[in-house]
Amino acid sequence: MGIANHNAIVVGGGPGGSTAATLLAKAGARVLLVEKEKFPRYQIGESLLPATIHGVCRLLGVSDDLHAAGFIKKRGGTFRWGKHPTPWTFDFGSAEVNQILEFNFAYQVERAKFDELLLNNARRQGVEVREETSVTDVIQEGGRCSGVTLLDRSGRSTEARATFIIDASGNQSRLHAIAGKRVFSKFFQNLALFGYFEGGGRLPAPHSGNIFSCAFPFGWFWYIPLSQTLTSVGAVVAKEHAAKLRSGPDYAMGQFIDACPEIKQLLANATRIENGMYGGYRVRKDYSYINSRFWVPGLVLVGDSACFVDPIFSSGVHLATYSGMLAARSIATILKRGMPEAVGLDIYERRYRLEYSVFYDFLVSFYDMHQDEQSYFWKARKVLGSDQAANHAFLQLVAGAGTTVAEFLRLRERSGELFQLRVDGTVDPNKRSGLLRELMKERDMAQVHLRAVGRSAQMGRQDGLDAPLDFNPGGDPATNDGYRVSPDGLCWERLAESG
Repeated sequence: MGIANHNAIVVGGGPGGSTAATLLAKAGARVLLVEKEKFPRYQIGESLLPATIHGVCRLLGVSDDLHAAGFIKKRGGTFRWGKHPTPWTFDFGSAEVNQILEFNFAYQVERAKFDELLLNNARRQGVEVREETSVTDVIQEGGRCSGVTLLDRSGRSTEARATFIIDASGNQSRLHAIAGKRVFSKFFQNLALFGYFEGGGRLPAPHSGNIFSCAFPFGWFWYIPLSQTLTSVGAVVAKEHAAKLRSGPDYAMGQFIDACPEIKQLLANATRIENGMYGGYRVRKDYSYINSRFWVPGLVLVGDSACFVDPIFSSGVHLATYSGMLAARSIATILKRGMPEAVGLDIYERRYRLEYSVFYDFLVSFYDMHQDEQSYFWKARKVLGSDQAANHAFLQLVAGAGTTVAEFLRLRERSGELFQLRVDGTVDPNKRSGLLRELMKERDMAQVHLRAVGRSAQMGRQDGLDAPLDFNPGGDPATNDGYRVSPDGLCWERLAESG
């Protein structure tokens, strides 16, 4: 029985696992990543957010790879939603905060290609990757998780030990129960029926790459252009309409499409894919939940293993990669700088819960179809505790920058113009005034986090989704825990030490 010695073992090779593994390896850790499947493999969740592309992926070092992959550019979203029958469109780049962060667009991706790109990058950064390898058990010794039992494709069983295990195995995770109980939302009790079509129509330029979300009497559709001809189409319906699936997915989807004229028109000349990776229909249900705890000694839950909200604003990959980045920072700081484990992992859990709660709170109100887009914009402003224009608050939130402004400003400051402006004043003259305004606002922007943390600490009052971490009004106004990201993006540092 072989025993390997690693700083971290990551279970799951999706975006959350690849992100955590890559950043830990960049911080000098010895990392083993195990994935039960062979990549490329199918996965749902094709519509990404700017924070993932221009925040996390930039830190991972895959920006050029993403550009070269030729993914469809997503400049925003188009919605047929709320009390008005006319579709409305938003563009990420319309908000000043997103302009400063360069969160102007994202991509629509085929997840098989995107996930493989991230996994290959993890290999290049020194992560040991074992595909077609499953975790059959977690080794627990002395009150902490200290290793895993592995089963490879040949049927050979081995043990691997590490200081930390990161569970990034998704919504089907079996390890999450070690940390706590999965609490399902009482509000988001929907199911999704989805498939793939060739030859579907496109929205008019310049919005042809947008996700189109369209409400209809039974729920809402997503319509995601993955290439010039390939489209992901899904119907999200309330559980009281689940009985329609008893006659088969073809019958149910036919009824849903017939009830939604906009989607029916887009699919008028399309053909559903019946074979291969994109063949057939798939169903997801019971997908909105949060774990009562995100970690126990030696084990950290990342991405969908810890929580998932709802697909309406495509937050799944954003939450997965963002949590992978947060977990890597906390673990690297524990390993390299002697931070107590409880301190580091509480920082992780608090920040991940905060980002989750912002999406959750906003989406509860967004499902009220008796409002118009201006009402939704104002709700985003309220959720963020923001003083900016309501539509800008909305754009900040749906770009994935709702609670992450200070973190990503810090990384942008290190890598480019904000750093130049502060050190020697050199910057593109056309951007100088905007950057100066942003630097003047940075302290005010941080108050968004303070208010949001205070609100998320009370999250247990709604829907039974508890956030057991204490609210500490004496902490860092940006994060409420006294720490901020280090200049290289890989660790936490005390504000008193960072200058």
